Amino acid sequence: MPGISEGPYFEELAAGQVFGDAPGVTLTEGLAAAHQAIVGDRLRLPLDAHLAREVTGAGTPAHPALVWDVAIGQSTLVTHHVKANLFYRGLVLRRMPLIGDTLRTSTEVVALRQNRPRPGRRPTGLAALRITTADQDGRPVLDFWRCAMIPLRDPDTRTGHDADLGRVGEEAGDAGLLAAAGRLLAGWRPGRFRELAGGRHFADVAEGERWEVGGGDVVSCAPELARLTGNVAQVHHDARAAGGARLVYGGHTIGLALSQAARALPNLVTVVAWHGCDHLGPVHEGDTLSSEISVERRQELPGGGGLVHLRSLVTKPGAEPSGVLDWRFVAVMA
Repeated sequence: MPGISEGPYFEELAAGQVFGDAPGVTLTEGLAAAHQAIVGDRLRLPLDAHLAREVTGAGTPAHPALVWDVAIGQSTLVTHHVKANLFYRGLVLRRMPLIGDTLRTSTEVVALRQNRPRPGRRPTGLAALRITTADQDGRPVLDFWRCAMIPLRDPDTRTGHDADLGRVGEEAGDAGLLAAAGRLLAGWRPGRFRELAGGRHFADVAEGERWEVGGGDVVSCAPELARLTGNVAQVHHDARAAGGARLVYGGHTIGLALSQAARALPNLVTVVAWHGCDHLGPVHEGDTLSSEISVERRQELPGGGGLVHLRSLVTKPGAEPSGVLDWRFVAVMA
């Protein structure tokens, strides 16, 4: 009888374990185009190679959502059986990969906590993971934490794991965000972006502004996005693992939210960090998502332009529209 190829269950994890065997992924034009077709990337620099050269002096930057989708997908060697993700912390882009770069990711188990059993539910535990992604030259790209809920193989196991997950990870403060933006934009010419891209830029945006993005976006090609980014979590591929209906990968919802944010603010240059990402409800293929975007804060950059701290509230229709995502992120404007 053949063995079963699968990832670990909760009781098979231990703090300090490192999973680094996911295949490296080269960010090609074909990969970027397929990603764009699914989540509707609308940032100017990944779409316009000539503008990118004028602004960056180098090649075409990969879309930030493609970068974090690949990194998260590579981390799913640990979360093959995941039921939910509870948080992401400290997600800050250390550098902006270019088309042609290769991403490699290592995932470390940093803390574990077994959940209290609930009648009628399979026992689960929470695994806090540190995800470290670098390019082909070893240059840091991402270094962040996420927390996955993973079932136990043996429902009677008591692991004794009771870590305080509130102590896991760290958020980037204002100084950290400014430093990250400085590294990300080193050598770039934001003034050239302002010259060549018409419309509103950083100086034209005010704190407190809010937009309802006109029209929604249907969620399609959900398992295709998971396959594209190496995401092997069963709930995105197999309806049986998801209790009858496949769950859409959370990055799919975030990608559509970013595409809609770029419709409200077409001159977003890139995303530098996330403050927080709460998945408020499940998303399934065929759902139509709409969003409201607000500017929570502005932060000037020394070289011109600045950071806009944005909040995206995403809903799907029903008898009463229901919230599915509350995403707070930091973007660069020229």
